[in-house]
Amino acid sequence: MQLNKPGGWPQRFGPVLAFVAGAGNVLAFAPYGLWPLQILSLCLLCWLLLGSERVRHSALLGWMYGFGWLLFGTCWLYISLHDYGALPAVITVIAVAGLALFLAGLMAAATGMATALRTRWRCSPAVFLLLIVPALFMLAEWTRAWIFTGFPWLSSGYAHNAGPLAGYAPLVGVYGIGLIAAVIAGVLTLLPQHRRLGWLAALLFITGALLQQVSWTTPQGQPILVRLLQANVPQEMKFNPERVPDTLIQYHDMITAAPADLIVTPETALPLLLGQLPEDYLPRLAGFAQSTGSQLLVGVPVNDSPQHYTNSVIGIGGQPYRYDKHHLVPFGEFIPFGFRWFIDLMQMPLGDFSRGDLQQAALPVKDQWVLPNICYEDLFGEEIAAQLNGRAAQTTMLLNVSNIAWFGNSIALPQHLQISQMRSLETGRPMLRATNTGATAVIDQRGRVVSQLTPLSLGTLEASVQGYTGKTPYILLGNWLALAIAGVMLLAACLRPQSLPK
Repeated sequence: MQLNKPGGWPQRFGPVLAFVAGAGNVLAFAPYGLWPLQILSLCLLCWLLLGSERVRHSALLGWMYGFGWLLFGTCWLYISLHDYGALPAVITVIAVAGLALFLAGLMAAATGMATALRTRWRCSPAVFLLLIVPALFMLAEWTRAWIFTGFPWLSSGYAHNAGPLAGYAPLVGVYGIGLIAAVIAGVLTLLPQHRRLGWLAALLFITGALLQQVSWTTPQGQPILVRLLQANVPQEMKFNPERVPDTLIQYHDMITAAPADLIVTPETALPLLLGQLPEDYLPRLAGFAQSTGSQLLVGVPVNDSPQHYTNSVIGIGGQPYRYDKHHLVPFGEFIPFGFRWFIDLMQMPLGDFSRGDLQQAALPVKDQWVLPNICYEDLFGEEIAAQLNGRAAQTTMLLNVSNIAWFGNSIALPQHLQISQMRSLETGRPMLRATNTGATAVIDQRGRVVSQLTPLSLGTLEASVQGYTGKTPYILLGNWLALAIAGVMLLAACLRPQSLPK
């Protein structure tokens, strides 16, 4: 592949090619797992950017790439808004496409700025593709993780959780992996003209594979027996008042079916406020826990007052415990300012939850310490790292409780599982997952799924899980190391624009 020349057909049809490349990038993620496509799609974007001399055109290329990527990667949002929210189909399509187009604007800013810096600093193609583009690409992804409370779903590093680049996760996290993947894409784009650069891509792959052999954490205490419940309650029935009594009975029976060191229900498994439960419900569960030596973690919304309620898990048996969700989902758990009209169009049991504290204690279970996170929270690795440096420093295993039945039998389920796998890689700790419809699973400290229930099935996953202790570099530094590397790359491009081959 020759370097793209300005004014040719790639420039005229570049936005279409960029959109196709972004859409194809989705195949790199779960459930497809074709991780090389993530790098190859970036190669096509890099090639198009080489032939683009105008900032606006480069921004359009990035915008279309990000739009195709996010539109097809998160199209499952249609299910929650239309099928369960009763939003008209046309408005739903506009909403889903609008969100993807809006978030893709960050990629547009990155590619437009890259071309502006290339012109201003008079950079060679190598400096442009190996320093400027990867650094700004990573910064765009990182920004998407926090702006407007963040939506880091499908960050590019997740595609590599089972590839050779996964070894970098304990060092630089998911955004650092995305940065490294972008550097490799730049190398491959330049390879026809600069074959000697091939060693860089090979070195990055080999180093990642070798890093996978490093054990950053060590076993702690004795394994515990866990039971993870998947009740498979249909979303359209979950909050139906006529179905609630059956749901309460179902979870009672699943919990008390057998003892275990830790028994976990999904998020909001009990679809009533804590104060609305039958008076004898929790005492009966407590009696089972005490008589069998089991520790229960039950998902239920907790109302501290008529104006203050939280999405929580509560501990039953052993010492009292409560974890309140702190990173809430816009439109699902809180209503952003000015969007009440949008919520009123839907028929969902939505409300404004109160936020829990970021720093909350882990739950002791025999020799282990279990730190919960609720659904969307495990997208934010830097927050989990901060918890492991704070009140929950003794944590030996992570726990995600979720209900993403809102998205049906879609690719959202395996994508969320892949996100949890990355958290295990970053922290060197196993992740337990208890979900309503899937994916209920046990992930080991190396990010491997060791057992899993079939999605959209009723069942209980029983497993013996070993906890791990110690701090990976990512726990200590969070995203700061990846951000520092991106900053150094931009500084190097500015100060020594001719330091790499022309």
